[in-house]
Amino acid sequence: MEILPVAERHIEAYATMRTASWPSETIARHRGDIEEALASSSVDHVAFLAVAGGDVCVGFGEAALRHDYVNGCTTSPVAFVEGLYVSPDMRRNGVARRLMDRIVAWARTRGCSEIASDADAGNMDSHAMHEALGFCETERVVFFRRSLI
Repeated sequence: MEILPVAERHIEAYATMRTASWPSETIARHRGDIEEALASSSVDHVAFLAVAGGDVCVGFGEAALRHDYVNGCTTSPVAFVEGLYVSPDMRRNGVARRLMDRIVAWARTRGCSEIASDADAGNMDSHAMHEALGFCETERVVFFRRSLI
């Protein structure tokens, strides 16, 4: 298995995995976001794919530099894991760790001394994965909304 930067040949597989991770968005929207990121020259965002034999994509990791306040962090910029996904049949095989290792290496080259992430309060599998990858919980936040219409 290799951990590779996203390339055009992987757009469809990557969009499919993003849709599995964030089903509230359409696959077309994910495709568009990926194409936009590939066309960008931004050094503040990175995406890696876990690619198994035969060019089969089995996971992705995305991160961005955040220069604003990041909950629980004391430095800036902070590398923030925007997404980490591994296909269900490949979980518990070290794929997430390998993706995270590449993200951490990228963050260090950008001068970061902290990396952060988040997960839904009820997503206990994600909490366990974060802990296994060396993250520690810093705080819990409840968001509220009020319509003005």
